[in-house]
Amino acid sequence: MNSYIILFIIAAYFGILLLIAWITGRKHSGNEAFFLGNRKSPWYIVSIGMIGTSLSGVTFVSVPGMVRGIDMTYMQTVLGFFVGYILIAKVLLPLYYKLQLTSIYSYLDSRIGRRSYKTGASFFLLSKIVGAAARLYLVVLILQTYVFSTWNIPFAVTVILSIFMVWLYTYRSGIKTIIWTDTIQALCLVAMLIVIIWQVKDKMDLSTGGMIQTLVESPRFRIFEFGDWHSTQNFFKQFFSGIFITIVMTGLDQDMMQKNLSCKNLKDAQKNMYTYGFAFTPVNFLFLALGVLLLTLANQQQIQLPQLNDDILPMFCTSGILGSSILIFFTIGIIAAAFSSADSALTALTTSFCVDILGVEQEEAQKAKRTRLKVHLMISVLFAIIILIFKAVNNRSVIDAIYMIASYTYGPLLGLFVFGLFTRKQPRDKYVPYICIASPLICFTLDYLVKQYAGYTFGYEMLMVNGGITFAGLWAVSAHNKQTSIHSS
Repeated sequence: MNSYIILFIIAAYFGILLLIAWITGRKHSGNEAFFLGNRKSPWYIVSIGMIGTSLSGVTFVSVPGMVRGIDMTYMQTVLGFFVGYILIAKVLLPLYYKLQLTSIYSYLDSRIGRRSYKTGASFFLLSKIVGAAARLYLVVLILQTYVFSTWNIPFAVTVILSIFMVWLYTYRSGIKTIIWTDTIQALCLVAMLIVIIWQVKDKMDLSTGGMIQTLVESPRFRIFEFGDWHSTQNFFKQFFSGIFITIVMTGLDQDMMQKNLSCKNLKDAQKNMYTYGFAFTPVNFLFLALGVLLLTLANQQQIQLPQLNDDILPMFCTSGILGSSILIFFTIGIIAAAFSSADSALTALTTSFCVDILGVEQEEAQKAKRTRLKVHLMISVLFAIIILIFKAVNNRSVIDAIYMIASYTYGPLLGLFVFGLFTRKQPRDKYVPYICIASPLICFTLDYLVKQYAGYTFGYEMLMVNGGITFAGLWAVSAHNKQTSIHSS
């Protein structure tokens, strides 16, 4: 495949994104447009775009590969996701709209106190910037290895150009632009997924019915695990973990909630959440089905698979096994998945830092806009620095550890919000930062000790343990003579 064709496609793709940014930002480029899209976003557009935001570039390559290790049992978690989306629509969105929040962490200020508010926002900022940079690093590394290395472009240049392009189409109107660009990218992502599945089907010389039969008859087509309680894939662990993962990583995540808060009203935001939750399930099923087909194809044709699961899909798409044109579709899919996640994270981080840390909503409009532009640029530069540090370390296990640390930091957010919503106790605000720092450390130690002495490995359920420890700590430092109602917040 001519490398210049791929370069042209990438340039055309970003040209479309820049055109959308120009159209959406020519009339509205103030902070209200950047933070909340002037609260005029069509719910159905937001719903489509959120699919692209949720399915990062890492998801694009990891979910098909995980079939080799755990079959299709990840669907148990996905089913839990759907229940989590319903709970977000019923419990959290009404609260956010009632309080007319720009940053969802402002709730902690009115409910618990200023230190709790700053702590919650800080945990989000830390989790998001490290996690988002790690995800973007892995995708840029794939693009560098399989695409840009052809032209001997240095990795640092690829990183800087990638982040510059994201900055370029988000700096003016932020969320007002992103809801439209992410919609285009989500459609590209799903379309490329279907095209790759179709190419695999043709390579296996199967009809549509034959492909479905191959999936169903595969030993990898195992969705439910009810028997082994020690297994991290046990249904109840996966399902309930999926619920809490969704509540934390969507409902308590400024990145995802910012899009919902840009809808016209609560009813539209709820319709968006229901639709998004319903659509997210079959999309994940397709990723897993692709993994089953790739493993079946490899078995039939005696194709040697790479050691890492994450390398299975890239190997098939770049080696010519599925045809030369598949590299184009793979590149578009990777870019769509990576940048629909990165642009959203960049905007959410800018919003949270401006509102939660700097308090720009108290500033005069023009000064607040200048502050936001500086912060947006600063975070973009920080993204590039973190990614280049990852490259310098060049150790995949370190990146996995960073993912783990980022996931641990969402536990305190879960504990804070659950405590605020479902109790009337008032914790002593000055102790809250220490509790939120201690909880992940306790969980990390607990995980190590249990693995060493009991042979049990915590999975996603550690999120619930983490939130529970934070909740217990808040309860322990609550003043007995001070109570508040969630309805007064």
